[in-house]
Order: sequence, then structure tokens, then C-alpha cells
Amino acid sequence: MTVLFSKKCEYALQSLLFLAEFQDEGILSADHIANHLDIPKEFVSKILRSLTKSGLVVSQRGKTGGFQLAHAPERISLMDVIADIDGTAVFEDCLFCHPGCNPDAPCPVHETWSLMQNQLSHLMKNTHLDNFIPGQSLHQFQQDVNA
Repeated sequence: MTVLFSKKCEYALQSLLFLAEFQDEGILSADHIANHLDIPKEFVSKILRSLTKSGLVVSQRGKTGGFQLAHAPERISLMDVIADIDGTAVFEDCLFCHPGCNPDAPCPVHETWSLMQNQLSHLMKNTHLDNFIPGQSLHQFQQDVNA
């Protein structure tokens, strides 16, 4: 169950993590990605076309066409993907969409939620696709996140 991010964003993250893990195989078809991740092919294609427009993915048309990352996995953060698909409102808006909630007139959860948003935003900006590729050391991941 996705709590903070849409299903589309969840599928986008899964698809890009798959492309990162199998980057050495080159162009991968939407069909291949969809079958492996058990996501509808049409949804994978639509999401990856969207990510192509934003420059995170490159595509190749034709019978042997498909998708691959536009950049090395260590250059694509989770925030890059989240911001492109869902936007950044979850990192900026009041948890309860309380009218008028702001630092000068905070709602009851403003301070705690704001702290959590900042921590989550930092984590997403400093976590990259390569952190999830098998063989990536936990020590390097912790260094990246704490940067």
C-alpha cells in the first residue's frame, strides 16, 4: 500500500530500479519490464514515455525498441523520479491541508510534520538508484544518505 506516493510513482520507481539493475543489458522493452514487475504493459509504457520527456529515460522505437536510463544510476535520485511523477507537494504541504497553516500560524501537527517532511526530502534527494542495485555496499548507502 502506498501512503505518500501515487501508484504511478510507485510503478515509476520500480521500473527505473529495474532499468538500473539491468543497465548492462541495454535497451529493455516495456513488455519485458512489465512482465518482470507484474505491472500492466500499457502503464509501464505510459510512465516510461513520461520519464523520457523529463530526461530520466531514453527510448528507442521499433521492433527492438525499448527504454534505458538516460544517466548513470548514481546520478538519478529518488526525488528526481518522485518530483517528476507526483510533484513535491508531499514535502511542502500541510499533512491535513489545514487552511492557512504556515510557520506563522501553524496547525497542531505543523512542527512535527514539517520536521518529518524535511527528513524525508533529504533522504529522497540523497538516495539514488544505484543504492538498490545488488552488490551496493550498505556502508556506501549510509554515506550517501548522510551526505
